[in-house]
Amino acid sequence: MTDRAWMSWSGGKDGAFALAAARADPGVEVAGLHTTVRAGGAGSEVAASYVPLALVRAQAAALGLPLATVELPAPCPDDVYEERTRASWARLRGDGATQVLYGDLFLADIRAFREQALEGTGLAARFPLWGRPTASLAREMLAAGVRAVVVCVDPARVPPACVGRAWDAELLAELPDGVDPCGENGEFHTLVTDGPGFARPVPATVTGTAERDGFVTAVLA
Repeated sequence: MTDRAWMSWSGGKDGAFALAAARADPGVEVAGLHTTVRAGGAGSEVAASYVPLALVRAQAAALGLPLATVELPAPCPDDVYEERTRASWARLRGDGATQVLYGDLFLADIRAFREQALEGTGLAARFPLWGRPTASLAREMLAAGVRAVVVCVDPARVPPACVGRAWDAELLAELPDGVDPCGENGEFHTLVTDGPGFARPVPATVTGTAERDGFVTAVLA
């Protein structure tokens, strides 16, 4: 039996590599990407990474997958998040979905949150990259052709000058001690611009930086 899955998508490298792993599994049919967004004065953006929704739509088009979005207020209370995402999952379940794919790597509390959020929906959580050592995983991603740009950093852990830089071997070598090479502890977030499954690169231009919610983020065009 083939599982019909949707990828929980924020536009980053880990999700892209998890997606590629799932698409290579003959037991999985990836039906599309699922993204939470918040509306702002300049337009909608991905809730997790501040990436403009237009760029995520361009990623979906390059991957040849439909994009389902859930609009959230900012700030978003937990009960509102749960209500809106569950309604979205119910629609996808009605369309035949059986699984949700996540790009999480090793944070047990995040995994537990994902699994709890899906309780009672009829959908199971799947983590294609779970438990992979992140140092070797980062090298594997780069060797496979994953290309990404750093779009958000926690300035207490990563120099703000990293915003806008390519996530590549040179950057990995310069990260401060204790920073996970995949940014799994929230040190930084990326926007993937090319990689396995992409029919074409997604152009993303960093025109500046901004401080938002304690993070330094890229201004993207």
